[in-house]
Amino acid sequence: MLRIQDVLDRLTAAQPTVDGLVCGKPETQVRGIAVTFMATQAAIEQAASLGANLLISHEGVFYSHRPDGNKLLEEDPVARHKLQRLKELDLAIYRYHDGIHRETPDGITAGLIEELGWQDAVGEYRPASAVLDLPAATLKDLVSLLKRKLNLPFIRFTGNPDMGCRKVGVLVGYRGGGELAIPLLGEVDLIIAGEGPEWEAPEYVRDAVYQGREKAMIFLGHGPSEAPGMRRLAGKLRVAFPTLPVHVIENETLFQWR
Repeated sequence: MLRIQDVLDRLTAAQPTVDGLVCGKPETQVRGIAVTFMATQAAIEQAASLGANLLISHEGVFYSHRPDGNKLLEEDPVARHKLQRLKELDLAIYRYHDGIHRETPDGITAGLIEELGWQDAVGEYRPASAVLDLPAATLKDLVSLLKRKLNLPFIRFTGNPDMGCRKVGVLVGYRGGGELAIPLLGEVDLIIAGEGPEWEAPEYVRDAVYQGREKAMIFLGHGPSEAPGMRRLAGKLRVAFPTLPVHVIENETLFQWR
């Protein structure tokens, strides 16, 4: 009998960590696994409909990065309904955030780079970033490529669309803030990030361009930058547990636009 704990033992451990079982019991037999970036209500229902009883989510289930933040939502009707459905569906959820980021290389960063087919362009993997040497391309061409490869309806960027980009830094998730991005912009032409404060690194890029410097920044969105890493994890789980069905649940685009 394969237990939930047997699956969790194959994942990279991290301490201190926000990772852990949000609901469910380690000794429960696993019937199927689903993997997703965000355990939304829709993702939970889909996992159950596919016959999975273990859902591995990269981000927090109850709208907080820290597990103790969930206490603030004990009386919230949305959170309570979501928890009630988890109990009704008998679905275990494991939050897997820190462990996958602390793999070597970072499993989320590697997933994005592999999905883009840029593995051979990696010059260096760092703990929170990667630096790539790409064939010369314009910023607007890279934006088009990212939209197509990642199936994104839109991409936000700042910089001259016609500038040439060769040296590229990658910062997945919420790593696009000035503390990480601005020093990295000293080494690269372009940063591709998930998200970050708009008034930090993007404003730095705006001033750099005004000064005549060729710098640019792309924000993919938090989920689109990290979902490829979870798809990569699903592939590894299929190899580790060939007798178990392993599903990938894609989250719908979060924001609407006009």
